[in-house]
Amino acid sequence: MLLRLYSLIVLSLDVLTLLIGIWFSMLLAIYRTFRPPGLKSIHGEVALVVGAGRGVGREIAIQLAQLGVSVACIDVNNENCQATVNKALQLSCIARAYICDVTKEKQISNTIEAIRRELGEVTMLFHCCGVPSPRTLSESPPNIRSLLDTAILSHFLLLDAVLPGMHKVSKGHIVVLSSVAGLSGVTNRQTVIPLSTAQFAVQGFAESLQANLRHSRSNINISLIHVYPFMIGTESIKDIRFRIPSYFGTIHASEAARRILDGVRRNYSEFSVPGYLLYLGHILRILPKKASFMLRDLLDTGVDFA
Repeated sequence: MLLRLYSLIVLSLDVLTLLIGIWFSMLLAIYRTFRPPGLKSIHGEVALVVGAGRGVGREIAIQLAQLGVSVACIDVNNENCQATVNKALQLSCIARAYICDVTKEKQISNTIEAIRRELGEVTMLFHCCGVPSPRTLSESPPNIRSLLDTAILSHFLLLDAVLPGMHKVSKGHIVVLSSVAGLSGVTNRQTVIPLSTAQFAVQGFAESLQANLRHSRSNINISLIHVYPFMIGTESIKDIRFRIPSYFGTIHASEAARRILDGVRRNYSEFSVPGYLLYLGHILRILPKKASFMLRDLLDTGVDFA
């Protein structure tokens, strides 16, 4: 009897502690919405940017270099990758180009070794090559196996290559970019399903990695960033017809990169560009399925996949 009473008291205290912790976390999150944490300095870090040849990856690489980061630019397109490096060098920054297929383990291993020799141990990893662009979503997607290898498998191969070095220097930041298709899915065309599936997988990868590193009390931070693909760049604006133009609009890749780096420098574990889409994604999960579909129809971008 006394043992059961003791167990009940312990359980009650645990539940009370949990509720207090939840409410404190909610209040802190609300407070941080209006008073975000300060931007940490990343001067002197060594960043590896995958997909640095174009789009938001290119802008992230250039802005990292401007912040005093030694940037290793990785891409399969030598011309685009070198153009990014040349832009950084014009700004008197440190950057190197590395041509690498991130779906090939041997190429990744050789590239990481070269980066260690020339720049130092990688302490920041930005994976920017798996987020579908407006043009990608309005055209036929690539081969399914190629798509999944690039968007999913490459994360594991890169992680195996850089994580030991981060543990060695006792610091690191892994930044995973995902489309908001990983929050709610893509509609209007069956052949686009693999794109959305890959984004859900990337989200699961980041969340599992966060849980693993949290339990191991590691000094390595993980940031999962949901990017609205239609809002990066205007080169494919002709493919898009917004249902609510004033609400969505478009932003340039450089502005998206700035917002991404701001969130990373504040050590946010998860956020979106633009910020409200993260909350919208959570709402879609909570609502009944029919109500969720109605909300999606209201906010549909109207991309013509036909």
